[in-house]
Amino acid sequence: MTIFLIALTVLISILAFNRRDIFDKLKFNAYYIHKDKDWYRFLSYGLIHADWTHLLINMFVLYSFGEIVEQFFIYYFEFKGYVYFLLLYLGGIGFSTLFDYRKYKNDIYYNAVGASGAVSAVVFASILLYPAGKIFLFFIPIGIPAPIFGILYLVYSAYSAKKGTGNIGHSAHFWGAIFGIVFTVAINPSFFLLFVDYLAGIFS
Repeated sequence: MTIFLIALTVLISILAFNRRDIFDKLKFNAYYIHKDKDWYRFLSYGLIHADWTHLLINMFVLYSFGEIVEQFFIYYFEFKGYVYFLLLYLGGIGFSTLFDYRKYKNDIYYNAVGASGAVSAVVFASILLYPAGKIFLFFIPIGIPAPIFGILYLVYSAYSAKKGTGNIGHSAHFWGAIFGIVFTVAINPSFFLLFVDYLAGIFS
């Protein structure tokens, strides 16, 4: 499922790079959703990206963490694991823009693209499922323990979203991460208990 989502996103993104009409039709625009009822934009924007760098980073992170989450889901739920993984990904795309929809539904000039919300959902699902893992950033040679990275990421995303600087969808990152946690716990509450047990073992 991870490979399929990457292949589909890369294909549509490349197509949209060369076709502005496709890019404009698929991008997230709260005004068009509100006024024209273009509800499909809640999902379609995750299939296109601003540029090659944006696309490659998102797909690299999805590949790195998607396989982990997908295998966990398949191990616990067998075939349903594929369905849950798809719901996690699509839910991350849709849920991560609800805040921006409410905020910008009367602003025709606000647009957003990219699978960052979904990728955040997958990353935080992996943190919950595999808290012993470490996350490596491009500019930090030492792995950051997954739970610590998660906390720092949420704080940074919430602060940056409130500050509202740059062209990065920090609110989508934040709410995508929250969705990833809530969804993963909802499909199997024992995941959260195992996460807590792991943390308790560290500090005991």
